[in-house]
Amino acid sequence: MSTPTLKQAETHAHSRILGIGGYRPSVVVTNDDVCQWIDSSDEWIRQRTGIVTRRRAPEDVSVLDMAEGASREALASAGIEASQLGAVIISTVSHPYATPSAAAALADRLGATPAPAYDISAACAGYCYGIAQGDALVRSGAADYVLVVGAEKLSDFIDNTERSISFLLGDGAGAVVIGPSDTPGIGPSVWGSDGSKWNVIGMTHSLLDIRDLSDEAEHNGASNAAAVLGTEAKIWPTLRQDGQSVFRWAVWEMAKVARRALDAAGIEPEDLAAFIPHQANMRIIDEMVKQLKLPETVIVGRDIAESGNTSAASIPLATVRLLEEHPDLHGKLALQIGFGAGLVFGAQVIVLP
Repeated sequence: MSTPTLKQAETHAHSRILGIGGYRPSVVVTNDDVCQWIDSSDEWIRQRTGIVTRRRAPEDVSVLDMAEGASREALASAGIEASQLGAVIISTVSHPYATPSAAAALADRLGATPAPAYDISAACAGYCYGIAQGDALVRSGAADYVLVVGAEKLSDFIDNTERSISFLLGDGAGAVVIGPSDTPGIGPSVWGSDGSKWNVIGMTHSLLDIRDLSDEAEHNGASNAAAVLGTEAKIWPTLRQDGQSVFRWAVWEMAKVARRALDAAGIEPEDLAAFIPHQANMRIIDEMVKQLKLPETVIVGRDIAESGNTSAASIPLATVRLLEEHPDLHGKLALQIGFGAGLVFGAQVIVLP
C-alpha cells in the first residue's frame, strides 16, 4: 500500500506591507510635567533623550482600545476586510493579563474570528519580530493577510518618581497589514537575543513576588510585606533599567545588526529613502546614523521628540508620522530596527506602504 501524498499550502513568492495605521492617545505630558515627579529640568531631558513631550492614555483607554484604533486604520489603508485576515499578532508588554492574549480579544473586536491570534513579548523589538512572522506566514501560504500590531500602555507600569526609565515612556499603538506581493516588499529579518543581559531592563516584581507580597500584606500589614523581599512596600510591578548598559549596547551593537539587515536585503545605505529605528533615545538614533554612514538624503524617523519611547509601538508610529510628513516616501525603501528588554533585537529593510 503506497503512502498518500500530503497536500501543502500554496505559497506566495513575496510579501509586503499593504497598509498602516496608528493611534496616539490624547494626554500630552510635557517635560515640565515630568519634573514635578523627578528632580530634573526640561533642558536636561531634551539634551539627554531628545524628548519634548510624550503621549499617555487616559485611565479609560486600554491597550486593546489603542490596538483596535490603529488596526482599523491599517485595514482601511490596505483595503482589506478583517474577515480576510489569516492571523492577528500583537506585540505588547503592557497588556495587563498574562492570559488570555490581547490578540484574541482584538480579533473578536475587529471581526477577524476565527483567525489565529497570539501575542509576542519582545518589548521594543516586538514589532520587528511581528513583521518577521507576518512575512513568513504570508510567504509560506499559512495566511493570505496578517495583521501585525505594536501596542503599549506603559503608563500603567511606571513609577513616576523614579528616573531610570519612567520619564522616557509613552503610550500608543501602530499596526500594519501584510499580504502577498508580485515583488519583494520585506527583506530578510535579522533578529536575535542576548539573554546574558536579561536583567538590565525589567520589572521590579514577578507575578510570584506580587502573590507573596499580597499575602504578607493581607496577614501581617504592609510594613512586614516589605521585609519579604527586602524592598519597598509597593506591590505593583514597575519598569526599571540600567540606562548606561542599555545605551552602550544599543550604540555599539545595533549598528552591526542594521548593517547585517542591509546586507541580507542586498541594499546599500544610499539605496534607502528612510531609516526608522526604535524611538529609545535621540542620541542613540544620531549615533546609529553616524555609524551606518547614512547619506543626508535618507530621512530619519525622530518621533521620539513628541511621542517618547512607546516600546513595540514606536517603529510603526514613527513610520506613520514619516509618511504623513513625506508622502513621497510611499513605495520606497526603509530600514527599520527595534531593540530592547531581553535583550532582543530585530531589523529588516521594507518597502513602505
